[in-house]
Amino acid sequence: MSRYLTQLDDELCWFPDPEHALEEPNGLLAIGGDLSPARLLAAYHKGIFPWNEPHQPLLWWSPDPRGVIRPEQLHIGRTLRKFIRGTSFDISIDRAFNEVIAACAAPRRSASGTWISTPMIDAYRQLHRLGHAHSIEIWQEGQLQAGLYGLSLGRVFCGESMFSRIDNGAKLAMVALCRHFARHDGALIDCQMQNDFLATQGIEEWPRRQFLTTLAQLSRQPLAANCWQTGSILL
Repeated sequence: MSRYLTQLDDELCWFPDPEHALEEPNGLLAIGGDLSPARLLAAYHKGIFPWNEPHQPLLWWSPDPRGVIRPEQLHIGRTLRKFIRGTSFDISIDRAFNEVIAACAAPRRSASGTWISTPMIDAYRQLHRLGHAHSIEIWQEGQLQAGLYGLSLGRVFCGESMFSRIDNGAKLAMVALCRHFARHDGALIDCQMQNDFLATQGIEEWPRRQFLTTLAQLSRQPLAANCWQTGSILL
């Protein structure tokens, strides 16, 4: 199949076949369009997501291979297990989505900037209001210390970003997501690309075609009731 970069029409929520994505940079598929809920949902259902540096045009990606985690196979090391047993946290869903995405967008010591621009924040907050985007929050003594957010597509959760203000906070948020999602028949977490953090969590790299086939199946299957009901959750 030929590979090329597609210029998106501003009016049509259409995407090319992800198999047309470039090999270098890995997965770059399209440029342009907007961040409307309809376009974002159309993209995620086809295994495509937006990512661009500030002041760049809007870019859309579908990398090969794809990083995924099966919730029941999340790796929890001995140190993290001890941390979970020995520290008291409150864990919640969707109590502070706006605060979580703002924290994910904030400058970090390990990076000079962020890809989560104001238009991105506005777009995912709108998806949250529509019931598609969700967050996991980690609280300690009433203070938000860590969290993550992403989109729910049936039995697939598309993770977008996470943050932590404490040691092991991001790992704890991932444990909370995986355990809660698995209890409600969640089957797959899309991590997009492997990185050093996810390499310790049991991430797998699937060929794009395998991921797209599985996504098409699982995204049409419902979760158990009340998976994304706002409130506290237990590990």
